[in-house]
Amino acid sequence: MDLSNLRAEYNEKTNVLLEEQIKVKDPIVLFDEWFKEVQHDSRTVEPNAVCLATCTKSGAPSCRFVLLKGYGKEGFRFFTHYTSRKGKELEENPRAALTFYWDHFNRSVRVEGDVEKLPIAVADEYFEKRPFQSQIGALCSDQSKPVAGRHSLVEKENYLKKKYSDGGVPRPPQWGGYLVKPKVVEFWQGQTDRLHDRIRFRFPNDNEPDGILTKPGENGWIYERLYP
Repeated sequence: MDLSNLRAEYNEKTNVLLEEQIKVKDPIVLFDEWFKEVQHDSRTVEPNAVCLATCTKSGAPSCRFVLLKGYGKEGFRFFTHYTSRKGKELEENPRAALTFYWDHFNRSVRVEGDVEKLPIAVADEYFEKRPFQSQIGALCSDQSKPVAGRHSLVEKENYLKKKYSDGGVPRPPQWGGYLVKPKVVEFWQGQTDRLHDRIRFRFPNDNEPDGILTKPGENGWIYERLYP
């Protein structure tokens, strides 16, 4: 199927992303502003849905969508099974990339950084707050492993629901949280003429030295505009 003519009209030039519009030159502050705007818009069902990319130590990539469960100056948090494919890849190669896309705003945010496990106490605290069905789902799943059929999963689910009908579902020992500690954060604002806005924040490093177009940000960040 030829999709060469399939394209969407984005916002007009009045919504360009200009450096002078970014009041605090810190990507976490700007992400918070963008996220809250999306969160309060009824058209977006799951504003915290994010594509998580991981990689084996030999360089084979994989990606999937997860739900972001927190963010701040320390990084971006999500929870999953340590024994899942992404968990195994993060164990041998603790780096990841996140991509948010909010189509109603023609905006995307990319995050790249190192990953570390969250403390067990944090996983316990969050697991206790999850709805009963979500707790049961985590307990009955051996994520990314083959299963005989959906009937096997449903049977296990029904058994666990009956067993823990009074509550107190235990957190599976192989289930916990991760923190992506950002080194690079890029903000993208789509434009109809395809002259998209791309503002990249990063920490200085020897592999990519500062250029004449790089500007100092706040809290150790630097930033620059990229060609679309």
